[in-house]
Amino acid sequence: MEQKKKVSTFLKQWRFTIILLCAVCIGALIGLIFKAKAEVLKPLGDIFLNLLFTAVVPLVFFSLSSAIAANNNIKRLGKIAGRMLIVFVITGIISSCLMLVSVKIFNPARNIKFDREEPVLQDTGDISERIVETLTVRDFPNLLSRQNILPLIIFSILVGLASHAAGEKGQAFRNFLVSGSEVMGKLIKIIMYYAPIGLGAYFAYLVGVFGPDLLGTYARAVSLYYPVALVYFIIGFSLYTFIAAGRKGMKLFWINIPPAALTALGTGSSLAALPANLEAAERIGVPEDVREIVLPIGATIHMDGSCLAAILKIAVLFSFAGKEFTGLGTFAGAVGISLLCGVVMSGIPGGGFIGEALIVSLYGFGPEALPVISMLGTLVDPPATMINASGDTAAAMIVSRFSKIDKKKLTIRNGMQNNKI
Repeated sequence: MEQKKKVSTFLKQWRFTIILLCAVCIGALIGLIFKAKAEVLKPLGDIFLNLLFTAVVPLVFFSLSSAIAANNNIKRLGKIAGRMLIVFVITGIISSCLMLVSVKIFNPARNIKFDREEPVLQDTGDISERIVETLTVRDFPNLLSRQNILPLIIFSILVGLASHAAGEKGQAFRNFLVSGSEVMGKLIKIIMYYAPIGLGAYFAYLVGVFGPDLLGTYARAVSLYYPVALVYFIIGFSLYTFIAAGRKGMKLFWINIPPAALTALGTGSSLAALPANLEAAERIGVPEDVREIVLPIGATIHMDGSCLAAILKIAVLFSFAGKEFTGLGTFAGAVGISLLCGVVMSGIPGGGFIGEALIVSLYGFGPEALPVISMLGTLVDPPATMINASGDTAAAMIVSRFSKIDKKKLTIRNGMQNNKI
């Protein structure tokens, strides 16, 4: 009887994850068999991605604004924001240093050749203009686009603060924000029922189309990134969640994070994984005000996987140019640039390309270097995005641990025993 109960509990906790894993494996197998022909399945994956993206904008707005509007402790909100930024920077430095050590042990650039065709550079405009466009938009309808997610985050925070400042007269609007957050949560659960089909189709497309490049010219660089990313994903996040909530927190993280991680891996988008991340954080027991502030902002500016990739790109370019990638100053500069690319540039529309252009220009490489790291960025994007997205939940757990204002236990939403986070 006890054994049946354990099996039932295991299946209840892991059922959806097992279904997703099976769908991903079937999709990857289809990609291996049919190769480029598997691209015909991409529309099924695009439907899933489009459903998530259309839900992301209202989800971010309601999650952030309601979390602030419903919180009567502004001091706690400030503490959460401060701890969040510290955690983001520290984890970014750790991931950068891990890849730094890895590229010094292995030479990731062997067998990769420059494509001498000069790329078409995008006009990045004046830096002050770029900052304005990154933080704000010219008209309200422009907020309703995932391309302007950082201005939406800022607007949502201001709306939450304004509704809070309105006092009793703003109570009805605050109730609307909280109700909207609940509705969006239910909508995401409905969309996720389609996840096995959507992710399976996307993995068939990814393996079928990009498989030859993974095994060809870029094989050495990719074969370095994927294992290092896996090590950081398993060991790094286990360590972070252990620091946050001990063995119980680590167990809850690994039980609940797979749907969000697989969504990020298959779609290559942290925003697409945000709905699953919010649900995972709720099941883990992360307080509502923490998860609804840290996760939407983290999906935009917290990019540990991108920091890993930036170091790899820099090392590859150094090898091609015949430069020695050595010395404390060189290492410190590389870590600083990786943080800039992974944390700051990720919040800018087209920030991936701008980050790669920044690496090329800061080190004085010719424009022919840009296609090399752009293609490399494309190939390492799936695991990088998985780390970016999953790291947001781990970061939220750490922020919860160090943002406590009392010793009350939090109720775990998945029916498990209470957990301190």
